[in-house]
Amino acid sequence: MSDNPDATVDFGFRTVARTEKASMVRAVFDSVATNYDLMNDLMSLGIHRMWKQIFVGDLQPRARDTLLDLAGGTGDISFGWLRRGGGPVILSDINHAMLAVGRDRAIECGFIGDLSILVANAEQLPLPDRCVDRVSMAFGLRNCTDKPAVLREARRVLKPGGRFLCLEFSRVQVAALSPVYDAWSFKVLPKIGRYVAKDEASYQYLAESIRMFPDQEALARMMREAGLSRVTVRNLSGGIAAIHAGWRL
Repeated sequence: MSDNPDATVDFGFRTVARTEKASMVRAVFDSVATNYDLMNDLMSLGIHRMWKQIFVGDLQPRARDTLLDLAGGTGDISFGWLRRGGGPVILSDINHAMLAVGRDRAIECGFIGDLSILVANAEQLPLPDRCVDRVSMAFGLRNCTDKPAVLREARRVLKPGGRFLCLEFSRVQVAALSPVYDAWSFKVLPKIGRYVAKDEASYQYLAESIRMFPDQEALARMMREAGLSRVTVRNLSGGIAAIHAGWRL
């Protein structure tokens, strides 16, 4: 991370001081926490549920393996892992409000005994080296200030032979989808946010943050630069989302 106090980063289409982004992102998710599942349904027309099922399958849950679910928020990936027979989960997020929703859902689902809650910045994890078998991150990396630092931390906490997987909105690969997707993201979604969640600004930021996120090849390159090996990319729904995976060897 840059030590320059004047360094700037993107916050959607805006440029803000690097030191301010984390608190601004936290405010967005404080605002949308209680409507987070509704937000994902609106942003993806409900398809995110299918993407997450595919993602959890790619994690290959096993009872002897431990999962660190970064930016895990309300717990969808953690619960999917446990439902498929995976071992203990560390549900981690920087946002208390999101984790509170995830904790309540875990209690309702009977998963609280298999899950520990960790409030942490994914750029500086308070975990020892080589302590987990899988690291997942679904729809969270684009909101981080220092994405390479997150990828380095993911690799650091993985055991040798462990795997990092990231599910994120990505760059549409089907030309015919692009204008429809843009219209939905920038004309329809913020208005739905205004009327349904009473928060147009947060939904506007989320749409913008998708466009500012590295495309498939750029993210794959960042993962390799962070020391992850055998990096693969799996496009979903024509590239609207993608699963990036890499190993710690």
